[in-house]
Amino acid sequence: MPTLRPFALLAALILAVLAPTVHASAAVEPAFGAQRTERIAAELVPMTQWATPGSTVVVAVRQDIQPGWHTYWRNPGDSGGATTLDWTLPAGVKADPILWPLPTRQRLLGLMNYGYSGEVFLPVPIQVPASARPGEILTLTAQALFLVCSDRMCVPEPLTLSLALPVREGTAPLSRPWGEVIRKTVETAPRPAGITAHVTRDGQGLILTATGGPLASGTVGAAYVFPFEPGRIDHAAGQSGQLGPEGLTLRLAPGRETGDGALSGVLATDKGAWEITAEPGPPLDGATGKGPLAPPPEGEATKAPASAPASLGLLHVLGLALLGGLVLNLMPCVFPVLAMKAAALSAAAHDPARARRDGLAFLVGVLVSFLALAGILLALRAAGQAVGWGFQLQSPGVTATLALILLGVGLNLSGVFHVGAGLQGAGSGPLARLPGATGAFFTGVLAVVVAAPCTAPFMAAALGAALVLPWPLALAVFLALGLGLAAPYVAISLSPGLLARLPRPGAWMETLKGVLAFPMYGAALWLTWVFSQQGGGQALAGLLAAGLLLAFAGWTYGRVQARRAEGRQAVAGVVTATLALLLTLMLAGAAAMAARERPAVIETAEAATALASQPWSAQAVAQATAAGRPVLVNLTADWCVTCKINERAALSSPRVAEAIRAANAVYLVGDWTRRDDAITRELQAHGRSGVPLYLVYRPGRDEPEILPQLLTEGVVIEALKGG
Repeated sequence: MPTLRPFALLAALILAVLAPTVHASAAVEPAFGAQRTERIAAELVPMTQWATPGSTVVVAVRQDIQPGWHTYWRNPGDSGGATTLDWTLPAGVKADPILWPLPTRQRLLGLMNYGYSGEVFLPVPIQVPASARPGEILTLTAQALFLVCSDRMCVPEPLTLSLALPVREGTAPLSRPWGEVIRKTVETAPRPAGITAHVTRDGQGLILTATGGPLASGTVGAAYVFPFEPGRIDHAAGQSGQLGPEGLTLRLAPGRETGDGALSGVLATDKGAWEITAEPGPPLDGATGKGPLAPPPEGEATKAPASAPASLGLLHVLGLALLGGLVLNLMPCVFPVLAMKAAALSAAAHDPARARRDGLAFLVGVLVSFLALAGILLALRAAGQAVGWGFQLQSPGVTATLALILLGVGLNLSGVFHVGAGLQGAGSGPLARLPGATGAFFTGVLAVVVAAPCTAPFMAAALGAALVLPWPLALAVFLALGLGLAAPYVAISLSPGLLARLPRPGAWMETLKGVLAFPMYGAALWLTWVFSQQGGGQALAGLLAAGLLLAFAGWTYGRVQARRAEGRQAVAGVVTATLALLLTLMLAGAAAMAARERPAVIETAEAATALASQPWSAQAVAQATAAGRPVLVNLTADWCVTCKINERAALSSPRVAEAIRAANAVYLVGDWTRRDDAITRELQAHGRSGVPLYLVYRPGRDEPEILPQLLTEGVVIEALKGG
C-alpha cells in the first residue's frame, strides 16, 4: 500500500491541475450524440421523450467504458477523481446535482477505490421553467470531465455532451432505448430512508450503529459503508458487523482524518442502499446481539435492483412473436393452405433443388405480406398518436380497444362465429396453382391473408408491443411473426422426407382451438381491470356494456353464417349484427371519453394507496394548522414522472400512513395536470417553477419544511415526526 500512495497522489494532482484548464478551454458549441475516446464513450440521454413546462425531467450521462478501465464515484476512494459536469443551459433551466448510483469496490493491491465499469448512467434532474413554450427545443450542454483509469494508468478525458430536448404538453412517455434503465437507476439511487445512526470511537477504531427505517425488520445479511468524504475511514480495511433486532453495528478502521464529527455516506446492504448521517454518540440500543454480518463481495454493487439490459424487452417480444407465428400454423384457418402446399412439395421430393427454391419463395411471400401489414398498422399508429394515444395501456382508449379485441378473438376461437372461412378456399385458387417459385410466393401471400383473421397465443402480446415500439423495432416484430409462420414449411422444403410425418387436420384441432380461447378471455378480463383503474366505475360500466353488445353481435353473426351454410337468407341477422357492432363502438368510445375526462387527485393507478388525501388549497392548509394539525402537501401532476416514482416508492407505504395517523396530520394533494393558477402561485412562493413540491406545515410555524424532490418513506416519516 505505501508503494502505491505516490500513484494515488499523482492521479489526484493531475486531475486537480487539468480540471480548470479543460473546462476553460472546452468548446461551447453543442456536441450531440455519443462522444468517444479510446477509453470511453459518453452521451446525454433523456429519461422521457420530451419536457413539460414547469416540470422536472431527468437526463443521464451514459458512460460506455472500455474493458479494463473504470471511472469514479463521488468519493473515488484511495485514488482517482469523481466525474464532474459543468452545465450550459437555456435561461431559467437549472441542473441539480448528480444522483449517484451505488458504486462497486475496486481493490488495487493496498488501495480501495469506488467506481464504475462497463455501462453506467449518472442521472441528473433538470428543472424546466413554467415559461418554457411548447414546440421549443431546449439545448442542454455539459462539459464533462472523466478520469478514466486502469490498473496501470489514469487519463483525464474531457468531453462536451449535448442533448436537444423538445418541450411539449401532456404526459411524456419514457424514451427509448434508455428511458426504463434511467427510471430504475433513479428509483434505486441511494437516498435517506429514516435511518438513525451514531458513530463513536473506541480503542480499536470506529463503531457505527444504525437502527430504524428499513433496518427495523432485522433481516439484513450483509452491509458496507461507502463514506462521502475521503479520509474519514480506511477504505481498504475490512468492515466487520453484527446484526441486532432493530438494526446493525459496523466496526470501521479510522482514516487519516481523525476528527470526531459526523460520518455521512451510503449504507449498502443486501436489502438495499440508503444515505445515512451518523452523528457522534453512544451506540444505539437494538443494533447488536443477533448475529454476524458479512460485507458484500468486492467488485459487486449492493442488493439495489439491477437494471435489465434495454434489449431484453425487445428479445422477449421477438421470442413471443416467433412462437406466435409457429403456433399460428396450427390454426384451422391456416392449416389447410399449408397442408395443401406441403402435399405439393411431396411431389417435388425427387428434386431437392426445386423444393428448396419453393420453400424460400414461400418465405419471401410471407415476409413481404407481413411487412405490408406492418406498414398499414404503423400508419394507423402514427395517426393514433396524432390524436393523443400515448403509451399502450396508459391510454384508456387503447386499453378498452385491446380488451374488446381480445374478447372478440376468444369468441371466434370458441366457435361463436367464424372469420376468414371464406378465404381459406383461396389457397387452392389460380394463384396458388401457379408453377414454380411464383406459385410458392403467392401461397405465402395467401397464407398471411387467411392468417390475418386468426390470432394464435403469444401473438397478442407481440402485436401489442409493436404498436408502441419505434418503427424499425416494430418491423422486426412483424418479421419475427412471419418467420414463425413460414418456419415449418421452409423446414419441410429443406427435408422433403418430413412430409410423411405431418399431422392431418382432424377433430383435435377444434378442441385445441376451444382451449386457446380461454387465455384470450383471461387477457380481456385483465385489461378490463386496468381500464377500471384508469376510468373509474362509470367508464367501466360503459366498457362492460360494450363487451356485452360485442358478444351479442358475434353470436348473431354466427347464426347468420349457419343459415347461409344451409342455403337460407339472413338479411335481418346481418342488420342486427351490424347495429350491435356499431353500438359496441359507440359505447366503447363513450367509456374511453368518460375515463379521459374523469377528474383525478393523483394518478389513478396509485389511487388504492394507504394514504387518504384531500384536495389542496391555501384555505385547507390554514384551517388544519389553526386546528393544531400538521399538514403534508403533495403538489403533483399526471405527466410528472418524478412525481409518480415518489408516489409509488414513498407515498403509498403503510408506514407513511401510520405516521400520518400518529401525527394527526392532514394529507393534501394539489393536481397541476391541468394548469391551476393557485398551484402556480404556491410553487413560485417557494422558489419552484414546477412540480414535484412536497411541503410539511407545522402549527405555530410560518414557513413549511420543503422536502427533497426525490422521496423515500423514511424522509416523509422523519419530517412528520419532526413536528
